[in-house]
Amino acid sequence: WYDPEQLTTKDGKLIVTLSNEANHGLQYKGGMMQTWNKFCFTGGLLEVSTMLPGASDVQGLWPAVWTMGNLGRAGFGASLDGMWPYSYDTCDVGTLPNQTWPDGTPEAAATGGYNDGALSYLPGQRLSACTCTGEIHPGPTTSNGSFVGRSAPEIDVFEAQVGANGIAHVSQSAQFAPYNHAYKWDNSTETAIFHSSKFELNSYRGGQYQMTTSGIGVVDQSCYELSGGCYSVYGFEYKTGVPDGFITWISEGAASWTVKVTGLGSDDATKIGQRIIPPEPMYLIINLGMSENFGDVDLDRLVFPTHLEIDWIRVYQPKDNINVGCDPEGFPTSSYIDMFPEVYTNANLTTWKQYGQTFPRNRLVDGCT
Repeated sequence: WYDPEQLTTKDGKLIVTLSNEANHGLQYKGGMMQTWNKFCFTGGLLEVSTMLPGASDVQGLWPAVWTMGNLGRAGFGASLDGMWPYSYDTCDVGTLPNQTWPDGTPEAAATGGYNDGALSYLPGQRLSACTCTGEIHPGPTTSNGSFVGRSAPEIDVFEAQVGANGIAHVSQSAQFAPYNHAYKWDNSTETAIFHSSKFELNSYRGGQYQMTTSGIGVVDQSCYELSGGCYSVYGFEYKTGVPDGFITWISEGAASWTVKVTGLGSDDATKIGQRIIPPEPMYLIINLGMSENFGDVDLDRLVFPTHLEIDWIRVYQPKDNINVGCDPEGFPTSSYIDMFPEVYTNANLTTWKQYGQTFPRNRLVDGCT
């Protein structure tokens, strides 16, 4: 259970605590801090100085620092329904539920997932480039009057984990939708570039709810609370646009790996177009929890309470391209959020339908009048 009291400051540092403490019917209590609708940025360089929680040889903790587009609020499922993890501005089958037409085609989407199952369980892109004129959409529109595809994309600074071998590592990822067949994006040496010998492509490519571009690498084993207590710098630099868009991640103060937007081009098998490096205003999220869905949890050796410490977080942008704010010109969010306040404030609402709303009509299948 995430509780605000697990977020404190001491000696100028943010401390996120995970404790063995029953709360709301759960046994453990952690914390999440986010700057949703308060501080956002578009493009540039984000860096975080942090000491990771626990010991570097004990499995089970899940500390993370990440970013998300402001049209979705982390932890509020209805706000994310049909929004995460899309990063798409094309009107095609990729905007539809399960990435298929009503007749179940293309076959590569119907059976392109694991064990020949469905490739995607997503409900379709709620605010797509296919949205009919007159439907509720935050905008903007293009020169021909059609809407720009909007979403709540995700770029992770890091998710830290201790492996079964007792070695600590981080994954540095960005999530995308719609998906390539079998979640296989173009990770050739021209589009997935590794700057550190410690990093390699993550074997996890995604599943029915996300496709991920992810690198994984070993980190300084001393920069953990119970294994030395040093701080290390993680981050990413990114640029939007096609064909020059990219994300370059930083681990231990140096570039670790890069994904180029050209690795997320159109996929002939699933009949989808170019995915894009997020142009949405992105906010910060810091959290500490644990889950068996993320890896084995060694409760016999974990020590509670445990702490994720953040010394500082900094965002840098080019002097000629400063873009800070959650409602920037060209990618507005405030008016849309104000239309649906309960979606962004009631965590018990998990889907758009539960909120009593329907997705805007999509001109590919619903017809526009």
